[in-house]
Amino acid sequence: MRTDCNTSPIVFAPAGRRTVTASFDAGRISSDGGVLLLRKVERRINLFDRVDQAIRDPRNPILVEHQQRTLIAQRVLAIACGWEDLNDHAALRNDLILQLATDRKPASQKKGRMDVDPDRPLASASTLCRLENRVDRGACVAINRLLVELFVESHKVPPKEVVLDFDATDDPVHGKQEGRFFHGYYDHYCFLPLYVFAGEQLLCAYLRPSNIDESKHAWAILALITKRLRQAWPDVKIVFRGDSGFCRRRMLRWCDRHGVDYIVGLAKNPRLIRMSESLMEKAKQQFEQSQQKQRLFGEFLYAAGTWDHERRVIARIEHMDKGENPRFVVTSLAGEPQQLYDQVYCQRGEMENRIKEQQLGLFADRTSCQDFMANQFRLLQSSMAYVLIETLRRTLLAGTELARAQVSTIRLKLLKIGALVQTSVRRIVVHLSEAFPLPTLFRTLAADPTG
Repeated sequence: MRTDCNTSPIVFAPAGRRTVTASFDAGRISSDGGVLLLRKVERRINLFDRVDQAIRDPRNPILVEHQQRTLIAQRVLAIACGWEDLNDHAALRNDLILQLATDRKPASQKKGRMDVDPDRPLASASTLCRLENRVDRGACVAINRLLVELFVESHKVPPKEVVLDFDATDDPVHGKQEGRFFHGYYDHYCFLPLYVFAGEQLLCAYLRPSNIDESKHAWAILALITKRLRQAWPDVKIVFRGDSGFCRRRMLRWCDRHGVDYIVGLAKNPRLIRMSESLMEKAKQQFEQSQQKQRLFGEFLYAAGTWDHERRVIARIEHMDKGENPRFVVTSLAGEPQQLYDQVYCQRGEMENRIKEQQLGLFADRTSCQDFMANQFRLLQSSMAYVLIETLRRTLLAGTELARAQVSTIRLKLLKIGALVQTSVRRIVVHLSEAFPLPTLFRTLAADPTG
């Protein structure tokens, strides 16, 4: 039962001759009325039921008040709405809209009903914390596999080509946690999560300690994803794309042997510089003549000492007022060097925007648990929130003004809607704010039968 410890009014600066006061006494009003759109999307892909099946629940069913599926839905939907902390649920558990969106089973267990009950709140922060700390490695692996399955299911027609983007990023730690190490490049203590995207769709979110090579376990993940995609689509062309941190002989050799194309950054070294001297000299001369930035492309065959054979390397040579700036890419793809570099390799920068969406918009770096596996599950909860919003963006929002919007924009414009919930024996009525700026769009999304 919700209690109000302080009912004294809040006093603001007067408006002209009138005093301005406020108080938290307007009733069961939610700030997240738009979360019903995410409920609509979740029903389409059945995310929470499938995640629930992946996690073993050791509790006695007779004594369980909060079903595991409801706990998962409560936490993921709250993250999507901008509530990153478990402590937020001390109040959020009383939010009737969140109760409705979780599809919580009623206490009577009658079919065809949902339990929206002010006197029966959702789970507390401590209950949610216990869920996070009992998730094991097997469950996290199963959830990552589910991300791949959702990607496969999202295609009604087999794609001709799938480009798999691999990238790692830093995730600062919040104390002396399990798996805590100092990373010299990032210059702080952090984790080193590995992400895999295909376009804007997330296929893997794998938390790792930072005392490892950037490509650690990437080869195994690439192999597993490739195997599943080819089971679903035998004729699909798969391209592995990554920065120089993933240019490892084992990765390249595996791709060659299994018919996976690649376009990967290659760290510059004295030998690559020597092989590009003529192109670099040409760029320098043209810059001296024009005083304008010069950008030239070339290619040659190259083999590092650990490689089993020569591979095609594309050289992108720039010369500016600050000097020369050579970059190199190794690839198995056919095509003109500039086209491959600009239109294929550089597009991996979009993946960095997706990672920013997760870390800045969906709090993927909120890995403050003591246990490493609990932090892995927190990363996956953020990933589930991303999957819901990305599915909303890719399906219901296609062709609208928000088709290319970032997670934070979608949250602000579609999810953060003031809503008053009224319940009776027969109906649940949600009264949305009259001042909401996009009512027509919201009506269209809610009525879309494909969602």
